[in-house]
Amino acid sequence: MRAEMKILVVDDSKVMRHIIRNHLAALGFSEICEAASARDALSVLADCPVDLILSDWVMPGMHGIELLKQVRGNEATRHIPFIMVTAEAQPHLLFEAVQAQVSDYVVKPFTREVLLRSMEKVFRFSNGQTSDVAG
Repeated sequence: MRAEMKILVVDDSKVMRHIIRNHLAALGFSEICEAASARDALSVLADCPVDLILSDWVMPGMHGIELLKQVRGNEATRHIPFIMVTAEAQPHLLFEAVQAQVSDYVVKPFTREVLLRSMEKVFRFSNGQTSDVAG
């Protein structure tokens, strides 16, 4: 992971975007974009390349799972690591996210250390290792 990588935080809650941004800043990341909806995130992705997406699941208009599917279905964005950051922890939703090729899944509330471990895991796997979301 590079401190200068660009991270897109997608959450309809301004408070949650602020919390995640603060965690990322404390971890040394400064290139952080925000989107208040999945549709806004698609606009950001069309205009600006990012190195990581952190997205909520439940948002008005378009859920994070649909954003994930669109990201994975687009040749230009399919390679971007995507971490679902959500309060939704039901096994069938985790399974759906895995089927949609989520890179990792973090359940709210979470600590800065949990977020860092997830990011480290995602970038370790993106460097040629296989993904293991459940473990």
